[in-house]
Amino acid sequence: MIPIDPPSGDAPPKRTIVDMLRDNTSAYEDRPALVCNDQTLTWQDFGTETNRVANLLISLGVNRRDCVAILGANSIAYATLFCGTLRAGACVTPLSTMASSDALKKMLEDCRAKVIFVDSLYRHLVDSFMDDLRIVRFAMDFDDPAYLALRPALDLADTQDPLVPIDLRDPFNLIYSSGTTGTPKGILHDHWMRAAQMERVTPNGYDDNARTLLSTPLYSNTTIVSFLPTLVGGSTVHLMPKFNARGYLEIVQKERITHTMLVPVQYKRIMDVPDFDRFDLTSMRIKFSTSAPLRADVKSDVLKRFPGKLIEYYGLTEGGGVTVLVADEYVEKLHTVGRPAPGNAICLIGPDDREVAQGEVGEICGRGPTMMAGYFGRDDLTEDYIWRDEKGQIYFRSGDMGRFDEDGFLILSDRKKDMIISGGLNIYADDLEQALLSDPDVEDAAVIGVPSEDWGETPYALVVLRQGSVRSTAQIQEAANRKLGKSQRLSGVEIRQNLPRSPIGKILKRELRAPFWSVANTDKIPT
Repeated sequence: MIPIDPPSGDAPPKRTIVDMLRDNTSAYEDRPALVCNDQTLTWQDFGTETNRVANLLISLGVNRRDCVAILGANSIAYATLFCGTLRAGACVTPLSTMASSDALKKMLEDCRAKVIFVDSLYRHLVDSFMDDLRIVRFAMDFDDPAYLALRPALDLADTQDPLVPIDLRDPFNLIYSSGTTGTPKGILHDHWMRAAQMERVTPNGYDDNARTLLSTPLYSNTTIVSFLPTLVGGSTVHLMPKFNARGYLEIVQKERITHTMLVPVQYKRIMDVPDFDRFDLTSMRIKFSTSAPLRADVKSDVLKRFPGKLIEYYGLTEGGGVTVLVADEYVEKLHTVGRPAPGNAICLIGPDDREVAQGEVGEICGRGPTMMAGYFGRDDLTEDYIWRDEKGQIYFRSGDMGRFDEDGFLILSDRKKDMIISGGLNIYADDLEQALLSDPDVEDAAVIGVPSEDWGETPYALVVLRQGSVRSTAQIQEAANRKLGKSQRLSGVEIRQNLPRSPIGKILKRELRAPFWSVANTDKIPT
């Protein structure tokens, strides 16, 4: 492994999250630790259940640093398997339910997982290749002789804490990208990195009897960065197996939710609930947003109608530099993702790997306490992800483009790979998308580069119109182009019923581009 050596800050972590949760088990015995649908698990029972999971894994020959995989929807069982794996000293490997069967097989082969826990909703993704792997498989909520039944096995497991010694540099979790080609990249986080994130617990009020509602999947870092601080704070995590905007509001009102982590598409759907304003949401203290930029107009709407603070994080699953925007305190900066968090550094670099001048666009590179240990088993990929400053300090390349305004707030431009190069000019899709989204008839928009005989590639828009709109594609295109510079103008607009998104709300531009670039005859593409 390449030594990353992240900055330790003023108070480097000295204890693991496993130790912190162990303390909470006795300190908050009867307080709810986990709630999902009509199920509740107290802190005392949470401790017992995680001990059972840890001892079951140890009895199966799982050793420190071995990988244990989970494939399923959010549930109390999932949460206890996650934490019990850590208590056994193993590396929890939560698998994406959006990945293909082929990709999942490659992930399991790559990490050499010794055990996998699967629920009934997603067993179809792995049934076809389970016999090809040397792996112990457990059914979380179904009966099948090809799988071991989880509940009976846990009931027979020892309830005493195995007290496995864990080093801060031991692997904590392995999160795989859900790539469709090749072997997906495994992002390895260690216990030091996760413990360093717990500095947010008290400032964000996670230790003040918080009730945190999470509706994004537990295999996502978006969820984990709110899930873990809530538990470390001795508070209560409420899990939604599947997001539904109205159902979300009903839970906030009924359970008096105080904290939440949402992605931009969820905020938009929640704010669009027709009778949103009839729900009592006054219990909410802090709402977080991450995974993709939250549009300024949506931030503004949230600030006006949804009680509590709104905090936006910009960062990557790999870690590195993090920026924070406390939206309610900087209403004039809603078009930005804030300034670097304390202890974090952000540099913007050009094609020559040198820092760009103030106000210029460059690739965002970050350094901070929360940096991955590296890509699992792939030092070559890890090295490609690194940029070093003049002092030799390691920064992670984000692949995102951005610039700093005069006050040091970061304004995102685009993904580097999504940047459109037309006639030799760089065109940032985000600028074009903002022009489209300012149209009252446009509900959602994505701009991609499509083949052009004249320019190499040209910007092309895919939009979702608001219900009841009768505008034509030509009218939408003309309105947007009036707001854009000559080199930015859209060559075409296409109306879609919806745009493909990942479970954490990112538009899947690779899927949108694929059909255009697979067509050999570009005569059908606007030039």
